[in-house]
Order: sequence, then C-alpha cells, then structure tokens
Amino acid sequence: METRIDEIADGIFRLSTFVPEIAPPAGFTFNQFLVTGDEPLLFHTGLRKMFPLTLGAVGRVIAPERLRWITFGHFEADECGAMNEWLAVAPGSQIAHGLTGCMVSLNDVADRAPRPLADGETIELGRGRRVRRVDTPHTPHGWDAGVLYEESTGTLLCGDLFTQLGDGPALTEGDIVAPAIAAEDMFGYSSLSPTMGATIRALADLSPRTLALMHGPSFSGDGAAALRALADDYDRRTSGREPEAGGVRAA
Repeated sequence: METRIDEIADGIFRLSTFVPEIAPPAGFTFNQFLVTGDEPLLFHTGLRKMFPLTLGAVGRVIAPERLRWITFGHFEADECGAMNEWLAVAPGSQIAHGLTGCMVSLNDVADRAPRPLADGETIELGRGRRVRRVDTPHTPHGWDAGVLYEESTGTLLCGDLFTQLGDGPALTEGDIVAPAIAAEDMFGYSSLSPTMGATIRALADLSPRTLALMHGPSFSGDGAAALRALADDYDRRTSGREPEAGGVRAA
C-alpha cells in the first residue's frame, strides 16, 4: 500500500490509502486530512496498523512533531486508531473532540487529556484558518458523531458521510450521491435515525464549496445540493419504504 497526497483546498491536504482487499473488486479508500497553519490539525488519525504510512505522508507536508490538533468524526478504529501514536510523535499535540466523545471514550483511552469541544466551538489554526466542530449525533452513526468545517476555504470534513467504494480521483466535480446510496445499500452502515435528514440539511446551510470524504474522492462544487440530495435519500430510508432494487435490507 501507499498513501497519496493531494491539496484539495488551500492548505488542506488529502492523505489517501487505497486497500483493494476491502470490498473487492472495487476496493476501499481511507483518507485523512491535514489542515496546515500555525497550529496544524489532522482530521482522522487512520488505523493504528496504517500509522507508518500516515506518518510518512504527513512528514512530506510538515514536520510531524509540529502537529497541534488531532480530531475525527467519531470513535472508531479507522478514525482514531492511531491517536496515541500521534500523541507520542507530536508532544505538543492534543485530541480535540465533542463533549460526548470525550465523556464516553476519550477521557479514558487517550494518553493525554482531550480538549472537549461544544457544538459550534471553533479552533483558530493561524494563517487565517479556523475550524468549527458541528455535532451530528447518530449521523451517519455513533452517539459522539460530528464533522469539522474549515471556514476560510468552505471545506466540510465529512467523516463517513458520502462513503463510497473504489479508488477515484482526489477531487471530483462529479456525482458523489449515487455512489454513496449504493454503498449504503451494500453495507447498511448508517444508524438510520429519523433525524438524519434534518441533521444533514443543517450542514447544507453552511454552503460548503468542498466536501472532504473519508471514504471516496473529495468533491468540489455545490456542496449544499449534494448534502440535500443525501438527506432526501435518508428521509426515504427512514420513512418506512423499501430501498430501491439492489438494497440488502428494509429501511
């Protein structure tokens, strides 16, 4: 395996590792995002076993020991499996996560005390960059779930939203909704809470210009329209109707 590096927005780098053995023949990507600044931030640590790959990729952009903030969408191995390895490499770094995630998991498992972030709280990274934590409980899964919005570039770090198969381009202007619907039909990975549609539409109100996907290509264009289309599909799933042909389970 190798980890590719692409700048998807000003000062935001996608670190992407393709694993063909997962969901063959299409395979699956694992993406981390490095937001540069005076206080660089890593969104997703990657799996613990992938840490050498991610460390090497970060080291091609900044000195890894400069990393200041480590955060992720929710507590899950591919999102935060290597967090303690990063805390060791970057002695001035700190985990930052939502209040729920800190309370139920991170206060215990992180080697240094995390910084709890309230819904809507921001972190100044310097050089004009600022990130905002937005809580999205149970969307797409996890009580502690949330996303991060980088305000200067209009980049929404989406976590598992829009998950899709394959090894596409780093950045696309094409359709990311239909592949996400297909992946949901295959994996059934979302909690399917009745509030999902409303939660995703609230993210659309941010009018993001870039959507940074954890599993799939990043998207450049009308992020609000893509989010509303995804919300419509989750409304369909939670309304009690059967999924379209090819789905593996009832809504």
